[in-house]
Amino acid sequence: MNFTREMIKINPETETEKLVSKLRNDLIHVIKKRGAVVGISGGIDSSLVLALCVKAFGSSKVLGVMLPETDSSPDNFVLARKLVDKFNVESIIENMTPALYGFGAYQRRDEAIRRVFPEYNMSYKVKISLPQNILEQDSLNLFHLTIISPEGEEKTERLPHKEYLQIVAASNFKQRSRLCMLYYHAEMRNYAVVGTGNKNEHQLGFFVKYGDGGADLKPIAHLFKTNIFQLAEYLDIPDEIQKRVPTTDTYSAEQTQEEFFFKLPFEILDAIWYGWEHDYSTEEIAETMQLSPNQVQYVINDIKRKMAATQYLRFAPL
Repeated sequence: MNFTREMIKINPETETEKLVSKLRNDLIHVIKKRGAVVGISGGIDSSLVLALCVKAFGSSKVLGVMLPETDSSPDNFVLARKLVDKFNVESIIENMTPALYGFGAYQRRDEAIRRVFPEYNMSYKVKISLPQNILEQDSLNLFHLTIISPEGEEKTERLPHKEYLQIVAASNFKQRSRLCMLYYHAEMRNYAVVGTGNKNEHQLGFFVKYGDGGADLKPIAHLFKTNIFQLAEYLDIPDEIQKRVPTTDTYSAEQTQEEFFFKLPFEILDAIWYGWEHDYSTEEIAETMQLSPNQVQYVINDIKRKMAATQYLRFAPL
């Protein structure tokens, strides 16, 4: 069979039925819990998981928890509110900022940023990102740091390894603190924590171990982001959420997941990944995607590198 872009698509009705059936079986018969807690951010992944849980358990057995902190976009709350209203679930807001100050998360992060940009202070916006030239050359994943002054002036520098590690380690307090809060609400109710990571995040390591990677159930970890959009449309997730560009919700400067980590639009990344996974040649994938074989190979190499570098994140404790 010739490779086509359409191969990656799923049947949303059939997939939803399978997911709902497995959620019910796993929650009720395997881990023996009474309902589901989902951390909701206004993003499409957590919105889809909440909708699936409502379909599986009923709205009265699902709790949506919003977990904002000082760097979160105000849009997150607005969209999460639309979601819980649409699916008629109970929701709770837990402001994580005091916990993060207690851990010194912002202070530890900012110490590292100031070693690169001494003028940086809390009035600036900040983000880290990867070069977006993956179709131009086979490059390593070397992060850059960008600060944006209150006047809008941007500065970007290659992020030294020591400072990169400290910024990421400090930022990971955000995901790990959120997981603690989700388990608090789950254990209060004898509920399960349901994870919201998709295949792109799970397999390429775009998650924090014992943070947003922690959960009792991970119903969408086998689905490409492309499939998430299909299911979100089928389950009638609010349009504003479906149309929202996926963001990281980690750093104060607005940035997309593509800019921060994936380096390509999902419709290109997912199709090439699917073709490679199903043993199609780079030439055949390239012809369908209207790219050169070298460009396709650059993407495949990037996938392989990320999988290898983050393999430890997917290990159970040894």
